[in-house]
Parts: sequence; structure tokens; C-alpha cells
Amino acid sequence: MARSKQIKLDQTPAAISQPKVKVPEFLAVDFFSGAGGTTRGLLDAGGYVIAGVDKDHGCERTYTDNNGNQTLDRKPPHYLCRDIFPCSAAHPEGQQQKLMKELDLLITRYKRLAPGRPLMFAICAPCQPFTTLARKELSEKRVERRRQDKNLLSEALKFVRRFRPDVVLSENVSGISDPRFGGIWEAFRKGLRASGYAVGSDVVCASKFGVPQFRKRSILVAVNRKKSKGEAALKGTLSIPIAGGSGKERTVASTISHLPKIEAGELHATIPNHRARTLSDTNLKRIASAKPGVSNSYLSNTPYGDLSLPCHRRVKKKLKTACFTDVYTRMSGDRPSPTITTKCHSISNGRFGHYDTTQNRGISLREAAALQSFRDDYVFYPEDGVCTVARMIGNAVPPRLAQSFAEFSMTLLDKRAFPSITIG
Repeated sequence: MARSKQIKLDQTPAAISQPKVKVPEFLAVDFFSGAGGTTRGLLDAGGYVIAGVDKDHGCERTYTDNNGNQTLDRKPPHYLCRDIFPCSAAHPEGQQQKLMKELDLLITRYKRLAPGRPLMFAICAPCQPFTTLARKELSEKRVERRRQDKNLLSEALKFVRRFRPDVVLSENVSGISDPRFGGIWEAFRKGLRASGYAVGSDVVCASKFGVPQFRKRSILVAVNRKKSKGEAALKGTLSIPIAGGSGKERTVASTISHLPKIEAGELHATIPNHRARTLSDTNLKRIASAKPGVSNSYLSNTPYGDLSLPCHRRVKKKLKTACFTDVYTRMSGDRPSPTITTKCHSISNGRFGHYDTTQNRGISLREAAALQSFRDDYVFYPEDGVCTVARMIGNAVPPRLAQSFAEFSMTLLDKRAFPSITIG
């Protein structure tokens, strides 16, 4: 596994000595940070993110280049490329003890720099083990990786017990609480409650929180009962909001119509990541025949003849019903987009065709990022890595969703325990 550069933990941030240092609303550590969707949301909520923890070295540049802190030393979070499992004979690459020591030094330092500020742990573990697609036949190596990933929440709980953050925020797919996944979500909730936290969780749709996308997710918020107020302090339970702000849904067109037109396979000369995947001649004919928001039933009768897939025809004949009706289709411009996945650049993997019928292509990586609520100046690297960048975007927590729940969690804390809190 690639190793990140050694963090110099004994250095005091030079900028702290400057006058009029802006103090954050809270401190945070982002576990499983990936390309930084959660971190971006925490920063936009006024937090200072001490570190992002992820074992994928390939996300480091995207994470650090886009997420400079705007408070305290105004530096990017430390990117700790670490495996959070303990080292063992079965898992020799585990780095849990090393990570514990690094976080101990970092958290101690920043608590000293921002005394009286709450500490938040964002724990948004990879969702692949809990999705329907994860039930497809996998190689032995991938099966073992998925098995390990199912234990990530229980390993993260060890860090909660060690550092006692004031708030824990977690996001995952809506189906994670399904019993077929072994009660992992419920075990995480129970572990937090047993550790002295008031806990609440619910399934929400990101479109209700300013994200222009239908994306259902399980959200969990936990606060230290000794530092909480209201229902959290009295009963140890929390109610999770199912909408934020006005709750008004943003549309695809209002989100991406400002981006200039490009062709399939084209990379825009000046706009980072505004690149659409190349299409075959047949797929260009398919998407040229598609209308926004409709199923792919049009494929059997296009100006170019029957362009439906033989495999789809066989399935339809066998089951007496149409299947995979969203592939080779266009988004509706006047609604939020469908869920942006790691295959969001491919029209053969969902309703990822551009809504504008004058553009015969799938959405670009820049457009996919916008539909995830990333700003246009958030650059994903490597810029020529189409599949790599699509995976980063699809795996990310929408920044606006993370921001909404970070701000909500601060309202649950008793200000008497944090006299310097200003939001909420």
C-alpha cells in the first residue's frame, strides 16, 4: 500500500502567532474522507478539520488542494493515509496504533489552539458492502475486502471511545440498517449509547437539503449526553430533521445549465473536469433518440431502427416485463438528478444522459460533481483520470448534506458547556 509522507506532528502552526486569528465553530476529524465531500461540508459549516483519514493515497491531492481551512492556521487538514484496522497476522497492513498516536498529538495540539470548541468525528464508512450491487458475484479478493469493510464502523467506534468527541456524525446508504447486513448500523448505535452518547438516526433524501439529487441516505448523529441539551440530555434520544433550510428542491437545469456545451469525448479547455466520456456510434444514436425523463422503451423504435440491447430483449421475453429501463436515458432538466454513482459518466449504467437534447452525451465529470453539490472550482485529480475521478465523485458525501447536519449537530449542544459556540 502506498505510504503518505510523514507528518511533522511536533511543529506549531506558524500562522497562529498572527493577530486576529479567526476561531472555528468546532474542530473535526473526517474518517474515510476520500476526496473530501464531508470535509468540504464541515468547513462550510464553520469548522476546522484537523485531519482526513483514508487509506487511498490517490485521493490525497484532491483532498488537500480543495479543502484549506479558513480559521486558525488556514492550512489544509492533514491527510493521514492509514489503515484503521489493528495490525495482526491476518491483517499485517493495519495501522490503528500508529493512527491513534498521530491523532492524539494533533487533537491535543488543536484543542490547545482553540480551547472550548467542540470536537466532531465524521465517520462515513464506504457504502459498497451495503448496496444491492454488492451482491453481484465478486472475486475472492473483493469478497474479503467487503467483509473487512463491514467492520469499519466497529473499528471507528474504538476511536470514539479513545478520544470522546462531543459529536459523531455518520452517513451511509439507506439500506445499511437492513438485517441482512448483520445489524452493523444498530450495533454502531448501541455502541455509541453505551459510551454515553444520545443517538438519533433516520433515512433522508439529499434533495431536501439543497443537493440537486435524489439520494436517500441513512444519517446518524450522536452527542455526548453530558454536554447536550433538551431531549438528548433527558432521554438520550435525538430526532433527525428530514429537510433543511427551505427544503426546496434544486433542479438539474438550474445546477448545470451554466456550463458550456461539449461533445462526447471532449475535455473543455479551461473548466477543470468538464469532460464527457467517449461514445460509440451506436450509443450516440441511442442518446440522440432519447427524450429527457422517459424510459428507454424508445430504443425499439428510433430513426435509426431497433437499437434495444439483445440481452434486454431476452430478459423482457423471459420475465414478461421490461428491466433496466433507466440505461441509455436522459435526466429531466426540471427535477433533481438520480443518484450520482461511481458510474455517473456512463449512459449504460443509469439515467446519466444530459438533459439538453442538443448535447448527445452523458453528463460530464464537472456536471456530476455539481449535482453532488461540489463547487465548480473543486478540482478532482488526476484530471485525465475519467474513471478514477468518477469513482471519487460517486463515493463522496454531498458537501451540502454534510454541512446541514454539522450545523444541526451544533444546535444540540449545551452552550454552557461550550461558552464560545456561536452557531445554533
